[in-house]
Amino acid sequence: MIEHDQILIGTRWTRAQSDRTLSVHSPATGELVGRVPLASAADVDAAVGAARRAFDEGPWPWLATSERAELVASFAAALEPLGAVLDETVSLESGLPICFGNGRAGLAMLDYYVGLGQTFAVEEHRPGRPDGGSVLVRYCPGGVVAAIVPWNGPVNLALAKLVPALIAGCTVVVKTAPETPLSSYRVADALVAAGIPDGVVSILPGDRDTGAALVRHPGVDRVSFTGSTAAGAEIAAECGRALRRVNLELGGKSAAILLEDVDPDGLATALTCGLFFNGEACSALTRLLVPKARYAELVDRTVAHVEGLPVGDPLDPSTFIGPMVSERQRAKVEEYVALGRQEGARLVAGGRRPPGLDAGWYVEPTVFADVDNDMRVAREEVFGPLLCLIPYDGVDEAVRIANDSNLGLGGGVFTADPEAGLAVARRLRTGHVGVNCQGQDWVFPFGGFKDSGVGREMGLEGLLLYTELQTVGLPAGSTVGLPA
Repeated sequence: MIEHDQILIGTRWTRAQSDRTLSVHSPATGELVGRVPLASAADVDAAVGAARRAFDEGPWPWLATSERAELVASFAAALEPLGAVLDETVSLESGLPICFGNGRAGLAMLDYYVGLGQTFAVEEHRPGRPDGGSVLVRYCPGGVVAAIVPWNGPVNLALAKLVPALIAGCTVVVKTAPETPLSSYRVADALVAAGIPDGVVSILPGDRDTGAALVRHPGVDRVSFTGSTAAGAEIAAECGRALRRVNLELGGKSAAILLEDVDPDGLATALTCGLFFNGEACSALTRLLVPKARYAELVDRTVAHVEGLPVGDPLDPSTFIGPMVSERQRAKVEEYVALGRQEGARLVAGGRRPPGLDAGWYVEPTVFADVDNDMRVAREEVFGPLLCLIPYDGVDEAVRIANDSNLGLGGGVFTADPEAGLAVARRLRTGHVGVNCQGQDWVFPFGGFKDSGVGREMGLEGLLLYTELQTVGLPAGSTVGLPA
């Protein structure tokens, strides 16, 4: 049983201003495994107030970017020894299999942003004004950031917001998901150990009301949200009314196109990309587009592969499919299984609760064949291990089907000919595409087209996201701002 009685406000451990708590249950057993304070609106106000003072009055935004990078490097050094504990805690609270390393997965990103912060030029001189003058373009710290983190990436997605915002000179209030607050305490310990200055970071274990109070707070300059498209639309509307900056990483219903020459290894990779993180990932490739010329064969191979995936205890390194994060999430997946049958899709694998796993919130990895792209199971994000096999006739039809979605986050093309795969990838209206791979990395921008979001995280773009541009005009002949 993991229990905490304080929350991190302004990089200091503080008693919450309410007696309410969040109870954390193991998705593998349903048992109570943790309890932490539930941050109230008063705690939000205290955290935003600390961040506001640290940004407006403190030295943090005025430090050289390289100095902030050094402090983030200290944070990374304090976090690195906790990697194994982070992995275990994330799996315990979320049900995500420990084999994916969901705790330590973001540690390499810290090294990337430390290096970027040590070289990033915050001022850029641009000549060429008509009167012979020039301008100095400055990347200024963006202010107070509200970072709202989902349960399917409680550490790595928190770091994807927190770290570039800190490097950029922002102060940050992180709101964790109510299902997964335990791992954030390890991150908070490392922030304190690294000597991040007072006021710069707060981490609030919270629910929907906590998040709403944070989004509405007048002291917040930017909201960075990862979650469902429906929740993102509400946040965008609230930020629009306040003319507040917002970036949104939202849902996906990504398609993997299997070209006619795909081999068994390519199919296995596509299926792994579709089911990784229990299918509880926005970029999971949950629509598999299968050429009619090889349809029966590839359906059989898909079933054989999926039925061979180990389902069980998320803390067992051999497990590939763990439980859903909550009983409610399992019920949602089961509703879509029933819906797929009603719509006329053919259930060829899974669709049940696994035998022998009566405790916890498990559901078998599920495959529907003969799916039409107009079916709800092919258009709506299930957020579970449910794959739709959709037949196509010719590459043009495959591209049309892949693009026929209101979502556009991820995608994949799997083929024995990478050049042909790249040609197809270039035609897809989606934020990232992998050719024979998942196609994601910390150094590349991540985000989606259409209803999958606004803005990009990670990579250089993930740093620029937390800056404001300022242009300073300089007269002709001036050497102000030029390198010595």
